[in-house]
Amino acid sequence: MSPLELTFYTIAIAILLYYLLTNTFHRYPRPLPPGPKPWPVIGNLPHMGPVPHHGLADLAQKYGPLMHLRLGQVHVVVAASASVATQFLKVHDANFSSRPPNSGAKHIAYNYQDLVFAPYGPRWRMLRKICSVHLFSAKALDDFKHVRQEEVSILTRALANTGTKAVQLGQLLNVCTTNALSRVMLGRRVFGDGTGKSEPKAEEFKNMVVELMVLAGVFNIGDFVPALEWLDLQGVAAKMKKLHKRFDELFGAILEEHKANIANGSEGHRGGDLLNTLISLKDNCDGEGGKLSDTEIKALLLDLFTAGTDTSSSTVEWAIAELIRHPRILAQVQQELDSVVGQNRLVSESDLPKLTYFQAVIKEVFRLHPSTPLSLPRIASEPCEINGYYIPKNTTLLVNVWAIARDPNTWTDPLKFQPERFLPGGERPNADVRGNDFEVIPFGAGRRICAGMSLGLRMVQLLTATLAHAFDWDLAHGLTPQEMNMEEAYGLTLQRKAPLVVHPKPRLLAHAYLSGAA
Repeated sequence: MSPLELTFYTIAIAILLYYLLTNTFHRYPRPLPPGPKPWPVIGNLPHMGPVPHHGLADLAQKYGPLMHLRLGQVHVVVAASASVATQFLKVHDANFSSRPPNSGAKHIAYNYQDLVFAPYGPRWRMLRKICSVHLFSAKALDDFKHVRQEEVSILTRALANTGTKAVQLGQLLNVCTTNALSRVMLGRRVFGDGTGKSEPKAEEFKNMVVELMVLAGVFNIGDFVPALEWLDLQGVAAKMKKLHKRFDELFGAILEEHKANIANGSEGHRGGDLLNTLISLKDNCDGEGGKLSDTEIKALLLDLFTAGTDTSSSTVEWAIAELIRHPRILAQVQQELDSVVGQNRLVSESDLPKLTYFQAVIKEVFRLHPSTPLSLPRIASEPCEINGYYIPKNTTLLVNVWAIARDPNTWTDPLKFQPERFLPGGERPNADVRGNDFEVIPFGAGRRICAGMSLGLRMVQLLTATLAHAFDWDLAHGLTPQEMNMEEAYGLTLQRKAPLVVHPKPRLLAHAYLSGAA
């Protein structure tokens, strides 16, 4: 036997002994939730399947809506019904407000220094407050309403000028959402600004974001079997480190440019952007005395430019795909928009509350296509009891948002795209997607609910309403709506497996595309 083979077998035996010692002698005061029998060492990782939110939904059909898994050495519980999710995210929310250790937070998100993965505590509350006050408050959203409107108008004009050329809609949507956010964050567009400074190509940036979401969605063996972490068997950690370097160089250059402009007094019209505000808060965050480091600022930029752009653009892409598949629904949406907005201008944010049927359509899109189908993991700070089952300390919680929204015990014809279910007389006329009704929680719920929910809602609604109002849609390559590929790609966010390629056909008066919204 060669030295390499001997080393391999020694490691394998050590891991097996560790597994037996840590799994044989546990006794709990109450039974753990039901679940499939784990394999030695790797546990239930093989049961996850190629698309985890699908695999876990299938397992829940057999073992119930509260399920226990062993992923390597880690206890994991999965909530797959609204009632079980309520127990975790409302009744026991405080106990499940931190994140478990994971390679994505370590290697990409600046070693847990961002908002999304920071441990629950004073630092997380400080970061959350900064975002809540300066970026996502009602006042901040209203102050920058014109920015969103202008970027949507730019997208609409570009689509109206495509002629007979087919366009990949998701790419253009990502450019729009990224520019809208960057003008608020940085005081300028990152795509098409003309300066060429610190501006990645749109396609390259989109690919970076998608790669991040794919890597973050991988169930990395090293996260669940610590003895194997150093081997990086799937190559995930190496890819994460490489991707982190690219993002760090991008955001580092942007940060240094802003600091230099502040130092020489040349920030000019960009003095009111959020990054300048973050820099000004470095020594005293909102009067609380906390210090905000350069690393934390870059980590916040990473959160905002990944979670804040890709989720909105992919949701709108799903929305337009569903409307193309359902011409009757699209016609009804357009009729409502024409009656409220007319055909002389584009939709404005002030129109959105008046669009009753359209709002039901958006809720149905969020139900069937939640941007994060499997919630970001949480961890139990202390042991607890849920529905008579024991949940050990340090158990990881996954909420299968996708499965909850398709639960046949909750929804009639759950796989059918049917906005009427959210209208008066429907099964859920008062459903709220803001984390209050656990039957549909696209943004999560509880303390760790998506910080950018309000911005995401406004952006998705404005973009979808504008595109539905301003255009009719044909699929490229002569495809019929029935032939459209509606499969989901694997990743942390719910991307389409096949990008939506379309021919937009303007349906408003010509001057509407030039003047924008009123």
